[in-house]
Amino acid sequence: MKSLSTNVSRRSFLTGATAAGALAALGLAGCAPQTTAGSPTAADAAAEGEALAATGTDWLGAAPEIAEGDIVEIRDTELLIVGAGNGGMAAAATAADLGLDFTLCEKTGSIQRTRHWFGAINTAYTKAAGAEVDKAKLLNEFTRYASNQADQRVVRVWIDESAEVTDWLDPILTAAGMTCAFDNNVDHATGGTDYNIFPMEHYYSGTDAAGEKLERNKVLLAYINERGYDVTYNHSLAKLVQDDTGKVAGAIFETPDGYVQINAAKGVLLTTGGYVSNADMLRACNPMVERCVTLQYGSPNNTGDGIKAAMHIGAQKDAIGAPMIFDRGAVLPGENAGIVSDPGEPATFIGTDKQFNLGSQPLMKVARDGKRFVNESTPYDFCCFAAAANEGGVFCQVFDSNLKEDVKRFNTIGCSRQTQQLLAAEANTSLDEIYADQLEKGTMVKADTLDELADKLGFADEAKEAFLTEVDKYNGFFDAQKDTDFGKEAYRLSELRQAPFYGIWYGGSILTTVDGLRINPDMQVLNEQGHVIEGLYAAGDCSGSVFANNYPEYIVGCACGRTITFSRHAVRHMAGDLS
Repeated sequence: MKSLSTNVSRRSFLTGATAAGALAALGLAGCAPQTTAGSPTAADAAAEGEALAATGTDWLGAAPEIAEGDIVEIRDTELLIVGAGNGGMAAAATAADLGLDFTLCEKTGSIQRTRHWFGAINTAYTKAAGAEVDKAKLLNEFTRYASNQADQRVVRVWIDESAEVTDWLDPILTAAGMTCAFDNNVDHATGGTDYNIFPMEHYYSGTDAAGEKLERNKVLLAYINERGYDVTYNHSLAKLVQDDTGKVAGAIFETPDGYVQINAAKGVLLTTGGYVSNADMLRACNPMVERCVTLQYGSPNNTGDGIKAAMHIGAQKDAIGAPMIFDRGAVLPGENAGIVSDPGEPATFIGTDKQFNLGSQPLMKVARDGKRFVNESTPYDFCCFAAAANEGGVFCQVFDSNLKEDVKRFNTIGCSRQTQQLLAAEANTSLDEIYADQLEKGTMVKADTLDELADKLGFADEAKEAFLTEVDKYNGFFDAQKDTDFGKEAYRLSELRQAPFYGIWYGGSILTTVDGLRINPDMQVLNEQGHVIEGLYAAGDCSGSVFANNYPEYIVGCACGRTITFSRHAVRHMAGDLS
């Protein structure tokens, strides 16, 4: 493995925190603290007090004070990458190709799991399928999702460079035994308001000689190992290091042996993920999560470390939260959405099972009052956002024994198609056998009549009457092939007439957060004034400037696609490899 030299000079190791970062004032409207120069004033203290009163917690806090004597080791490297997930592994493989002396630090004892699906634009696979994306249309559709709070210059980097990234990545993965499946299932209308969908999702899969499932991050780990590099594990980011000019020159990590400082001549790339497991940050920066999520299905290691470390030195964060929520957090009747952990504890919710993919099908959905409340044929998180106004923040999905035929006709896109694939593969298996686990746990209920189904789902009195009335109305919409309440497409209507009947209560399942540090098109982190913080880069879920309010589901795989693309771009920029 390539070794790192030791530098005994302890340059500016305490400059990772500024007075502004330590005294940051937090507001719900913006989430990102306002930085001030110099010593704290009475106004600063008052603002901080108001912020704490509004949010109930100081999620940012101050950068840790680390004494010079507490640093047990100092190392040097050209490039420091923090976080060995989807972004960090792509960055490391790129750095290995360029022959850089880099260090990849991971807070845990292993690399992070792979998000297999990624979006890439007009690749060789796209062209082979006879599909092509209108880049300008995609750029503006993407921005529309984000209410124009995305930086189009940054988004365009993903759109313009993802094909090259796929060309680079493809031989690495195929040489390891993986093959690419390109999803071109876009030849139909999607969404009651005619959302644009694009052919762009790539999925690599395969097994090794021993029959073990291959994963992209593991393949990339082997790739860098073959070139003499490895991951430095059990290094948890404590703070960033700046030199006398303010340039980020390294970072200090907490390790089992004590604090270790790693100086980086070319800079630091943060690929530390979002903050899905940080309850305090979720409450402050993504209040919608508290209102509609019932299940946390993301990485327990994603606690906002990189975002906070950068903000401690004056970095700007997206003002608007962007949770990645799927309508798959099944719960028992009567259970509510919301974070159930105490302040300061990891984010936990009432749901403890894995995601129940069936929730993403556009079947009839009602609130606790028994009534429909939304067009069910929309991106995953839209139903959850609408349900946030319902009692308990949850919704109920109901269907009859014709589910297999209905799901085939719905023909959804993205990972919701897993339900279609499952039911097609189990064509001769009963629904009771397919969903035996859910029926046993009680997260799915079954009844021979709609009246009995209403009782088992917890509807009573007026709500039960309203539910039964709503079913009759919905059956009428199916007969007429027209939804006069919410305008759902005719081919995504279904009927509830064939016993037995089924129902499931759902909230949202949160996978990650995609609001983060504001960056420019070279992935350089920006300060509160929009100026570059020299030496500091961010990619993946800890970076921002791309999403706001939601995850644009019909732009399939865009989050992982931009993570890989931005990580590769950042390394090439740091190395001077971009033309």
